[in-house]
Amino acid sequence: MCSIVFSRGWRCVSGIRVFTAGDVKAVNGTDVRLKCTFQSSAAIRASSVTVSWSFRPLGPGHEETVRCVPFFPPQEGCYYDRGRFRKKVDWAGDISGRDASVVLRRVPFSFNGTFSCQVKNPPDVHGNVGVVRLQVVSTASLSEILILCVAIGGVILLILLLVMIAASLRRCHRRRNPEPNHTVFRHEHNLISC
Repeated sequence: MCSIVFSRGWRCVSGIRVFTAGDVKAVNGTDVRLKCTFQSSAAIRASSVTVSWSFRPLGPGHEETVRCVPFFPPQEGCYYDRGRFRKKVDWAGDISGRDASVVLRRVPFSFNGTFSCQVKNPPDVHGNVGVVRLQVVSTASLSEILILCVAIGGVILLILLLVMIAASLRRCHRRRNPEPNHTVFRHEHNLISC
């Protein structure tokens, strides 16, 4: 899509494209990263890019906005002075890498809802808004626990297998190359010292 701008001739400006993870689950009280990346036809200048995350709760409530300033440290960060997001949102993106992600700290159940990521990089300011639907759960699902158990069990089995292979190789090496008889060495040593 191309719009025409009259400013010293013709210029083609396409809309910014925003990509998000879609559906995300997080265990109550843990940190979760809300991934948001973007593509822009305009050159990326960190000082001109603005990122806004908005939140619409599942239940009753109004939409809230968290503004992020992806400048250079120490100014970079996400600001929300009051309400549910106070001291709960940290900037986790990298504008030069086209990443506008944030981390939510110690998520409570009140964070169940829809998060929207909007990025503007003038003159590229129009485009889609990325959406992340966050579901905060009390415990990890059975499938996640099963995957974790299988992964840990696999690592333990691999370590045991490597130890068994190393022990077998050492045993075979000893059988092929028996150690010299120490009694002969002692006897020869005694003869020399006499």
